[in-house]
Amino acid sequence: AIIFAVVRTHVSVNPAKLKSHRQRWNVRPSEMSKKTLNPIRAIVDGMKLTPNPEKPMIALSIGDPTVFGNLPTDDTVLQAVKEAIDSHKYNGYAPSVGYQKSREAVANFYSCPEAPLEGKDVILTSGCSQAIELAISVLCNPGDNILVPRPGFSLYKTLAVSMGIQVKFYNLLPEKSWEIDLQHLESLIDDKTACLIVNNPSNPCGSVFTKEHQHKILAVASRNCIPILADEIYGDMVFPGCDFQPLAPLSSDVPILSCGGLAKRWLVPGWRMGWILIHDCNYIFGTGIREGLVKLSQRILGPCTVVQGALESILNDTPPEFYQGTISFLKSNSEICFSELSTVPGLNPVMPSGAMYIMVGIEMEHFPDFQNDVEFTERLVTEQSVFCLPATAFEYPNFFRIVVTVPEEMMIEACIRIREFCARHYRPRSQDSHELDQ
Repeated sequence: AIIFAVVRTHVSVNPAKLKSHRQRWNVRPSEMSKKTLNPIRAIVDGMKLTPNPEKPMIALSIGDPTVFGNLPTDDTVLQAVKEAIDSHKYNGYAPSVGYQKSREAVANFYSCPEAPLEGKDVILTSGCSQAIELAISVLCNPGDNILVPRPGFSLYKTLAVSMGIQVKFYNLLPEKSWEIDLQHLESLIDDKTACLIVNNPSNPCGSVFTKEHQHKILAVASRNCIPILADEIYGDMVFPGCDFQPLAPLSSDVPILSCGGLAKRWLVPGWRMGWILIHDCNYIFGTGIREGLVKLSQRILGPCTVVQGALESILNDTPPEFYQGTISFLKSNSEICFSELSTVPGLNPVMPSGAMYIMVGIEMEHFPDFQNDVEFTERLVTEQSVFCLPATAFEYPNFFRIVVTVPEEMMIEACIRIREFCARHYRPRSQDSHELDQ
């Protein structure tokens, strides 16, 4: 009887447990994938981009300095990679945070007395984009919020929203060369604010903050005990007469994760070599943030080992003339673009001080054929085969962004076409509306 009871109990429970297989397919995308949206792709993919077949296309929309072949990297950079390949030392896996020697090379390159760095303070990443992702991931939890510039690089929002992190946009001021509206910035901070993102020099604005302005930014962060993610991928890509000052050496207490890489200054974005510099002079990050970054880097293995093998030589042997040549070209193209478009009725370009971009305001009331910057830039492609990125992609409507890395003759031709386009669609304020205003 006892045996029977045991068997009976076993049989009565098991069928339900055994029936665990699914009756039908039900494969669904993850919530994270559904939340992931790149605003640039969302806007551009929805535009009707049909170039004028009588005019060759001029794309001023792509933030890749290599597209047209007029801005090659330096031969010493190429030689460093060739030697790394020929050494046969860099064909295997590296530690997830990068080779120690390569981390030390980056630390030595960026270290200064005000913000000293050692190899342990550097995390190598697959481009600056991954550096930004790791920095946001280690500082924020779902439900937290981060402070992001407007206009600003769209990736910040793409990454944050996919992780369940709220994005709060603080304003940049075009009339002040895109300085931060500090009062607005501070008004956004609450007890869920986990991180302030500061992008200097700026994409999309091409602006460069003064040392005085950065001290004021740090004061806001210090008062509110908010760590900073400093996106400095365009560091030192500033025009003559303008000085780039990294944020960390100016900080006496605010902990900073500074993100950078080879992509822009060395003109090799496809090599996917970035880094995080951990600045924590008062030990506010402690061991937790460092350990968190290491653990997050272990989710996937780090950047290309061949480029890591070449990194020390790239940083130390690239001649100053190479950097100067790039900056000289970008400044010249920026001045051409600013000069040409400043005299176009209805447009208000803001002269940049660095990086690779210029932002141009559109006085939409003078262009009644278009409802917004997206329609304006869409028709610019249709009629003139010039593609500029509508600044709605950067959360900043009624502007568009121009990339100034194209060959000079293309920049001149693009400006001529933009002028023709505006002349065709520009409408002066009517006499009636002028009288009403008075």
